[in-house]
Amino acid sequence: MTTDSSHSYGIAENLLQRDFSADALSQKWVGDITYIHTDKGWLYLTTVIDLADRKVIGWSLSTDMTAKNTSVEAIRMAIKNRRVKDGLIFHSDRGIQYACDEFREVIVENRILQSMSRKANCWDNSVAESFFKTLKAEMVYHRKFMDQQSAKLEIFGYIEGFYNTKRTHSALGYKTPRQIEEMLLEKEKMAA
Repeated sequence: MTTDSSHSYGIAENLLQRDFSADALSQKWVGDITYIHTDKGWLYLTTVIDLADRKVIGWSLSTDMTAKNTSVEAIRMAIKNRRVKDGLIFHSDRGIQYACDEFREVIVENRILQSMSRKANCWDNSVAESFFKTLKAEMVYHRKFMDQQSAKLEIFGYIEGFYNTKRTHSALGYKTPRQIEEMLLEKEKMAA
């Protein structure tokens, strides 16, 4: 279990309310952290997924659970990779990595609205949970990682070389995140 919600930081309201639909990029992002076993210790994967195209737009791999190396690094990558729009909601669990001042500073600085799941309710963040289940079923459980570095290389390849570009999703009408992203970017261009 990676969520430590026993902390004194404030908890954000659940703005997402299990509405995982989005008809444009940067309306709703979800994030979460999971762990992956290697022979040399744990590796923690933190992701940020845009609900419009289900693309993993930000992620980090670390050997510790500090906010700096997990949630902060992943959200910074997401912000770099995809323009933040007014009203963007970022949803996560209540873990300390998302509730802490260091993470909240990034959210506030970029005018992102923070949303958190109800206590111990994985269904409130099921898209993020589903990505981890898919990653583990399709790749992680079929590998024995000698160390964190070898796991990092394989996970990078899965996310950037397969999941975001080639893997079709039933939630996307059996299209890839890249195909939906291109379609939505074209729609934005035409509307401008």
